[in-house]
Amino acid sequence: MPHFTVVPVEGPRRGDYDNLEGLSWVDYRELGDPDDSVGSDGHSNHKESSPFLSCSEATKGSDYYDRNLALFEEELDVRPKVSSLLGKLVSYTNLTQGAKEHEEAESVEGARKKVSKSPSMGTLMGVYLPCMQNIFGVILFLRLTWMVGTAGVLQSFLIVLICCCCTLLTAISMSAIATNGVVPAGGSYFMISRSLGPEFGGAVGLCFYLGTTFAAAMYILGAIEILLTYIAPPAAIFHPTGAHDTSSATLNNMRVYGTIFLTFMTVVVFVGVKYVNKFASLFLACVIISILSIYAGGIKSIFDPPVFPVCMLGNRTLSRDQFDVCAKTTVVDNETVATKLWVLFCHTSNLTSEGCDQYFLLNNVTEISGIPGAASGILQDNLWSSYLEKGDILEKPGMPSVDVPGQKGSLPLYVFADIATSFTVLVGIFFPSVTDFSSVVLFGACIEGVVLRDKYGDGVNKNLVVGTLSWPSPWVIVIGSFFSTCGAGLQSLTGAPRLLQAIAKDNIIPFLRVFGHGKANGEPTWALLLTAFIAELGILIASLDMVAPILSMFFLMCYLFVNLACAVQTLLRTPNWRPRFKYYHWALSFLGMSICLALMFISSWYYALVAMLIAGMIYKYIEYQGAEKEWGDGIRGLSLSAARYALLRLEEGPPHTKNWRPQLLVLLKLDEDLHVKYPRLLTFASQLKAGKGLTIIGSVIQGNFLESYGEAQAAEQTIKNMIEIEKVKGFCQVVVTSKVREGLAHLIQSCGLGGMKHNSVVLGWPYGWRQSEDPRAWKTFIDTVRCTTAAHLALLVPKNVSFYPSNHERYNEGNIDVWWIVHDGGMLMLLPFLLKQHKVWRKCRMRIFTVAQMDDNSIQMKKDLATFLYHLRIEAEVEVVEMHNSDISAYTYERTLMMEQRSQMLRQMRLTKTEREREAQLVKDRHSIIRLESLYSDEEDEREARPEKVQMTWTRDKHEAEKRNRGNTLENFRELISIKPDQSNVRRMHTAVKLNEVIVNRSHDARLVLLNMPGPPKNSDGDENYMEFLEVLTEGLERVLLVRGGGREVITIYS
Repeated sequence: MPHFTVVPVEGPRRGDYDNLEGLSWVDYRELGDPDDSVGSDGHSNHKESSPFLSCSEATKGSDYYDRNLALFEEELDVRPKVSSLLGKLVSYTNLTQGAKEHEEAESVEGARKKVSKSPSMGTLMGVYLPCMQNIFGVILFLRLTWMVGTAGVLQSFLIVLICCCCTLLTAISMSAIATNGVVPAGGSYFMISRSLGPEFGGAVGLCFYLGTTFAAAMYILGAIEILLTYIAPPAAIFHPTGAHDTSSATLNNMRVYGTIFLTFMTVVVFVGVKYVNKFASLFLACVIISILSIYAGGIKSIFDPPVFPVCMLGNRTLSRDQFDVCAKTTVVDNETVATKLWVLFCHTSNLTSEGCDQYFLLNNVTEISGIPGAASGILQDNLWSSYLEKGDILEKPGMPSVDVPGQKGSLPLYVFADIATSFTVLVGIFFPSVTDFSSVVLFGACIEGVVLRDKYGDGVNKNLVVGTLSWPSPWVIVIGSFFSTCGAGLQSLTGAPRLLQAIAKDNIIPFLRVFGHGKANGEPTWALLLTAFIAELGILIASLDMVAPILSMFFLMCYLFVNLACAVQTLLRTPNWRPRFKYYHWALSFLGMSICLALMFISSWYYALVAMLIAGMIYKYIEYQGAEKEWGDGIRGLSLSAARYALLRLEEGPPHTKNWRPQLLVLLKLDEDLHVKYPRLLTFASQLKAGKGLTIIGSVIQGNFLESYGEAQAAEQTIKNMIEIEKVKGFCQVVVTSKVREGLAHLIQSCGLGGMKHNSVVLGWPYGWRQSEDPRAWKTFIDTVRCTTAAHLALLVPKNVSFYPSNHERYNEGNIDVWWIVHDGGMLMLLPFLLKQHKVWRKCRMRIFTVAQMDDNSIQMKKDLATFLYHLRIEAEVEVVEMHNSDISAYTYERTLMMEQRSQMLRQMRLTKTEREREAQLVKDRHSIIRLESLYSDEEDEREARPEKVQMTWTRDKHEAEKRNRGNTLENFRELISIKPDQSNVRRMHTAVKLNEVIVNRSHDARLVLLNMPGPPKNSDGDENYMEFLEVLTEGLERVLLVRGGGREVITIYS
């Protein structure tokens, strides 16, 4: 056997692959020779004019090159080895919100700069705690008891059920969106804007920002209400003339103290998030202790209810903080004297009825228990609603009472309603805090109805109503709720500026751009100032009951669009929609969206209209900034205008990676009768597309257009009929050209309109190219591959397409195997996912194989590949196949020798049919398995084949010509048998043989095998060898899909 060597080529530059998004360089190689300069990927960056290395070129490099990947070496500078790509995932970290759009690659200079790390709040402190403080916050402690007393247990239960259904369905939709890739900070805004576009995202994002900002105002107002009503009433600066907090003096107290609290909290947030984290643990403890004390008090009330008497005059509730004894008279030193209550109603201490309030004189004063306990049966009385108008006195049904008018001056002595209540009003107030059902039942079963309806605890001596139930002391709830509301305010002031910063840094609203700047570590200083200013507007309202419905509107609108985004993504089935959370459905999202819309108008129709108007104005502003207005003439004009507008929008740039889906150009071959030769190509296209996106069916008829127009029309109709049979939703285009190769190039260049152009080409395999007398069978194929590469289009070549399943078949088991040799944009990951959306392939499992060389850490590669697939939300089995750099076998050498001998014959021989057969027999005697194929010139398109001239007489010239031919034939034969294989061809054949052995061994029973398709040689001299390499690579596989990427990323880990 002749001697041969493996050709070393120049190694890669590390910077060639540093631009992959979100990834950093990691070298898989084990520590070895320090002089070895080959990168971990082993890529070649050589500069060669020939597609295969010659011996002279081989001596220029000194680095060892992977034998097992020699077939892909020409393109490894743009299609890196899988091990180098996976290595970049090892140090993957999420990007800071708003620092830069995550899709943009950072510059080399920017990567070298040391960036200050923005403080992270973590899952517990940044997510769980704010949710806890929102749910078990100001509404639970200050308003839930009042809601239960007013609406009754049944309607309160219904309110909680509706709100919980709304939030549960929204949480399901949000879980689907949040697990559909990496979501940088920005939360709902990021998810909506990336799902429904910047207009919706910006509008809803700003509404959500306003809602979060007003939530901070609501929490601060709640904290001030607890402070001035229950902790330190003397701290009030302005003193009301009446007995109730609705007076202007009390509102002014709320405004002054609210501004002070807001200023303090803003300073804390400005100083740094780490201080918020330090406070957060204290606030979390307060929430947990407060909740536990309520339930502990409820259990204790069964056998030992707390003593909180309520004084009743007739059936009316009296404000207990203005007198001490609940009686008209009392005995002091055996003498009956008037109590303070008598003095308040009769304006004298004498026991005379003159000037007394008539209602006071005719009704008895009684004392009832404010907390009868869970065993008292009070739940039955609290089942039904008791809605009141503003100014109505709280009355207990069933108690004896003489209904006579009393004095107007006595009204401040009663407990009365400060606002008009109804089911819709309570929904609007309650929604910001969706509490559990047990609290509703607990309050209804333990607390007297008039006490529940007493919003500020006037009837129980100015005690917090929920605090009267708690154990061991009401102060546990008072202090706990105060710190909980303060903590919730801090969390809102921390989150709202970051949301505004995210919107500002997206540059979709120009006048907000200034709020994208902040401190060196990314803290949003200017956004914090704007947030504090807007929160101050909420504090100036000074009423918790008026602020709560405002933020309910903004939150509900945000929830509505989260559900809409999930439903739209599910129905459109975009390729990037691959949530790891599987328990969602578009119907649930639509139901959640409907509930959100209904709740907006139920709670406050005018607030709902205002919120929608604000969102609509922001939407139109963003749309105006980003696109020109479109005008139409009538209905048809409007349709044309909309179509033109959509096409122009598509022209603005290539689609985002997460919106990329294969838009197919299927190149069909027709037989002599203009029938589709391989209809399964259309079947495959319909299974891959599932009715979504663009599909163009193209075909070429050879001839003159003026003469073949009718033939082209007939062919187009035939293809349309086949499209309808195979249920492909697409268009048909047939062109007539003098050369098929030129026609295919025209289709690849010109199909589509504007932005609605194909990005992938489906090309049939040239079956029988070895046996064909016409070299165009394979030459046209290779030239088309080159055209797609030059046009930066993806290429799909189904081999043995006749064995592909029809649309009526079902695979109930089996595997779709992906052999990921080099990374070319993620096509190999995306295609099986799209196929599995079709009913034919749905039950197949996906397996991904990648190849590890001897210097790769295969265990680490498998872990990194599993991490990569997790981020891509693709479920697949992962396996790393180790291919050692074994010696090149005799079979590989022999097969390469046969290939080169055949190529040499094709270039040299111009013989008659008889002489070709004789020459073939001689070669077969030397190498029995060699096959002679087409002996036409490679330049058949430039030179027409001419018929041989037949000579009927024997001449001297003919005799001399035949003699020369026999001499040339023998000389050419001697050259053939003395050929030594080119070493680069040997290496490429070695790659094809070794890969084929591994693939057949692992995937011989797979339903479909997807494989990287090596690129064709840059020089056409090696075209025949390229076809042979592909044949060897796919031998023994029933169904193969060869895939070439189009030079761009088509799959992303981001949402």
